[in-house]
Amino acid sequence: MNQVSVGIADLAVGAGDLMLVTMGLGSCVAIVLHDAETRIGALAHVLLPHVAHTATASSAGKVPSSAVPVMLQRMRDLGATGEVQARLIGGASMFTPMLAQGAASMGARNVQACRLACVSHGIPIVGEAVGGERGRSVHFNVHSGRVDVRTVLGGDLVL
Repeated sequence: MNQVSVGIADLAVGAGDLMLVTMGLGSCVAIVLHDAETRIGALAHVLLPHVAHTATASSAGKVPSSAVPVMLQRMRDLGATGEVQARLIGGASMFTPMLAQGAASMGARNVQACRLACVSHGIPIVGEAVGGERGRSVHFNVHSGRVDVRTVLGGDLVL
């Protein structure tokens, strides 16, 4: 099985016998899109909730508002024709004690922005492993659609 590593603020799209992997999700969110019918998938490692939080939007994977439409288009270019479903992983609040009273963490804002991007493109979110205070890594088997989530200090699960 071929494996592709997806870095921070990046994305990858592929089909068939492929494992898309991203490591070190703290407040970042992994958006996993999958078309089970054609076995085509995509993974983005989103860094920020909105382009207003960055000086440059040099990478489509940096924010969900650009990552989701690019992922969808590249999936369609590869032949995705079925229903695309999403899973969201990450968005931890890594520095909770440093937050002002009532302030949303960057992780929570990232999760909300990813949800909004999926909904605005008509993509149902069928699984989430978000929030908390621990980092995560994702292994996405494009052929099967299986998403393995590994959490720092345990709590691994399959989405």
